Amino acid sequence: MQGTVMSGMRPTGKLHIGHLSVLQNWVRLQETYRCFFAIVDWHALTTSFDETEIIQENIRDMFLDWLSVGLDPAKSAVFVQSHVKEHAELHLLLSMVTPVSWLERCPTYKEQIQELGKEGKDISTYGFLGYPLLMSADILVYKADTVPVGKDQLPHLELCREIARRFNYLFNVRLFPEPQALLSKVPVIPGIDGRKMSKSYNNYISLTDSTEEIRDKTRMMITDPARIKKTDPGHPEVCTVFVYHGMFNQEETDDVEIRCRRGEIGCVACKARLAQRLDQLLQPIRDKRNELMNHPGQIHDMLKEGAEKARQVASRTLEEVREAMRI
Repeated sequence: MQGTVMSGMRPTGKLHIGHLSVLQNWVRLQETYRCFFAIVDWHALTTSFDETEIIQENIRDMFLDWLSVGLDPAKSAVFVQSHVKEHAELHLLLSMVTPVSWLERCPTYKEQIQELGKEGKDISTYGFLGYPLLMSADILVYKADTVPVGKDQLPHLELCREIARRFNYLFNVRLFPEPQALLSKVPVIPGIDGRKMSKSYNNYISLTDSTEEIRDKTRMMITDPARIKKTDPGHPEVCTVFVYHGMFNQEETDDVEIRCRRGEIGCVACKARLAQRLDQLLQPIRDKRNELMNHPGQIHDMLKEGAEKARQVASRTLEEVREAMRI
């Protein structure tokens, strides 16, 4: 094993095709790293504290999606964050030594307060301020040395390293490693309407969409507005459909581009080819998910076993933390 990886996702809604590359990367990592993958439900509360009635359903759906894409509880610890209470204890202890100014300077802090404020939501809470600190506790409780992240998460990971250094210095120990980023090349996938893919816009293709739903959503995709007739020369660089071909149908991308520019393939036919490819891509995931849904007791047992596997490591870390702090 190369090292220890920790990562997680907030259970705030259905996973869509934009999450697929992240999950496929996790599946690869579990072959060479000791991995901890958490459904971080406490993090979901930082912005959805008034929508708790949907969190349990979202947890179940997310776990099913993870398993369906290929995460293996036999190879990784796959669990729910709140089922391992050591996350909360380490968060509390680290909060005693973390300056408030470190949290306030996180670039996403004020941005998200303003963004959600425009939607009438006030998240100027202690919990949201401490979001990056809880994330640090999630990582450090497993002494993870590697964290797969996108570029937007690099400031949070730098904070985690600063907290690890500060703890080690204050208590004269070498307890926590300084986790390094494993930058994942996560493609930015537009929604079917060309805007950012978002649950609030309802412009995404879900990992669980049926053949008919994929076909219908693909038909709605934005294409070249300057192209009136199917024989008109197209401009793939401005077409959402072509972006999806480039990401999910690379075998045919060159052919699609050439024929589009020559006016040899119409938008309807181009969308049909994409829908067929997306359906082929998601069919094994749907099949696996349907198989898992027939065994709800097995899902419960796997989450319980995942939490126990994670807690074995986390509890040892907390023993060392308490010893270092002499408490």
